[in-house]
Amino acid sequence: MLQLILGGARSGKSRLAEKLAADTHLPVTYIATSQPLDGEMNQRVAQHRARRPAEWALVEEPLALAWVLRENAASDRCLLVDCLTLWLTNLLMLDDPQRLIAEREALLDCIGVLPGEVIFVSNETGMGVVPLGELTRRYVDEAGWLHQALAERCQRVVLTVAGLPLTLKGTAL
Repeated sequence: MLQLILGGARSGKSRLAEKLAADTHLPVTYIATSQPLDGEMNQRVAQHRARRPAEWALVEEPLALAWVLRENAASDRCLLVDCLTLWLTNLLMLDDPQRLIAEREALLDCIGVLPGEVIFVSNETGMGVVPLGELTRRYVDEAGWLHQALAERCQRVVLTVAGLPLTLKGTAL
């Protein structure tokens, strides 16, 4: 099953995704897309690490997500990707705009054939004001288009607000 867990900052989306992964009773591979480049992000990463079970495998990949998914997916495994908007940000910050297009297409092309369970976590950014600045507007646009494309392909889509899941598509939690 493919699942997309959306929510705002500190909405509980990562905790929900981690619970869903644990509930599969499969070995879990946590795919981290962040690049902890400052002290604050290092603290966030440490919090996530402290919450995860020690037996979960970890793959850190900020750019080549489709490749990592294909390499790690298996019928007897759960992959948890946290988070897509950090991955998107990493790609937007590159000097190569074609890399974003290629990586997004590779992701969307591969997810329909991945075996096992895959849970994607992403920040829902389309519920606020339109941001100032070309890069932030592009980020919101790209995130929105990515979420729409993933939601179409996923069997379950959940919006998390204040730690509460609202199932938008698929079987309710």
